[in-house]
Amino acid sequence: MSARDNGSEVIEFILLGFSGSQGLHLSLLVLFLLAYMLTVTENVVVMAVICTSPLLHKPMYLFLSHLSFLETWYISVTVPKMLLSLVAPKFRRISFAGCMAQLYFFLALACTECVLLSVMAYDRYVAICSPLRYPTIMHPGLCSLLATGSWLSGFSISLGKVFFISRLGYCGPNIMNHFFCDVSPLLNLACSDMSVAELVDFVLALLILLGPLLLTVSSYVKILSAVLHIPSSTGRHKAFSTCASHLAVVVIFYSASLFTYARPRAVYSFDYNKLVSVVYTVLTPLVNPIIYCLHNQEVKTALRRVAQKVAQALGPPPRGQAHFGPPHSLACFSCQL
Repeated sequence: MSARDNGSEVIEFILLGFSGSQGLHLSLLVLFLLAYMLTVTENVVVMAVICTSPLLHKPMYLFLSHLSFLETWYISVTVPKMLLSLVAPKFRRISFAGCMAQLYFFLALACTECVLLSVMAYDRYVAICSPLRYPTIMHPGLCSLLATGSWLSGFSISLGKVFFISRLGYCGPNIMNHFFCDVSPLLNLACSDMSVAELVDFVLALLILLGPLLLTVSSYVKILSAVLHIPSSTGRHKAFSTCASHLAVVVIFYSASLFTYARPRAVYSFDYNKLVSVVYTVLTPLVNPIIYCLHNQEVKTALRRVAQKVAQALGPPPRGQAHFGPPHSLACFSCQL
């Protein structure tokens, strides 16, 4: 949908990005580029390890592979455009349709992550509170259904949010005080009545944030209760260690998301919001694979095995191994003579 279709005069936006000197922009460019490359590499490695390791063919790691796939695209929606805008001012321009597309995919992936994190919490609840029934409850059909439902719910809810925002009138100015197209900066630029768009955005944000959050909290309350009833300290530590990494990811994600999206009204001071946005657009996808790898013994074991296989495949042949080739063939031929 173009801006002209909804009676607006704005056909493109200018992303103000980060203020500062050229030296600061260069430093940010290097920093964010390294973060982006590391994030993509980490998540691709996690997906590859889960795919190639039979030890990790479990529901928990199926959801983790979906999370890694999601965060690879999640960071790719905003960071490449931000990197280009740090290179040259001309790349700060984004068309109306491009802005709405960026907003939609960003919100869709973020909403999908909300639901996916709650599904992972439910998986941990069943594993700890009903271990004997876990294989029966979390069968492959249910796991596929939960993963598919996470993606469909996230992309469906975001469609409603972006539809009402795109129908607003944008008469100018077109300078957006952010480094990507987000809800609050767009609401600040709207020149028509945005009460309906704000209400829809607020209701859907509460639905997609608080709904999965309540499921996650209730799952961990029951997990905590079950863990406290385990008689041995070793058993309690082992049970809680299986969900510690997921709990850390949930706390980081919801802390930034609730701060930003639980307040629907347009915010006019964006300096602090930009910092928070960097946390959930760049930092969170970067640290999530590290958290899962550091706190999960099965993932670390699978990583070591894959690393050993890769090293053996790329390394030189062991000493004493026979060499097959022209020199050996010539030597045998000379011996026969």
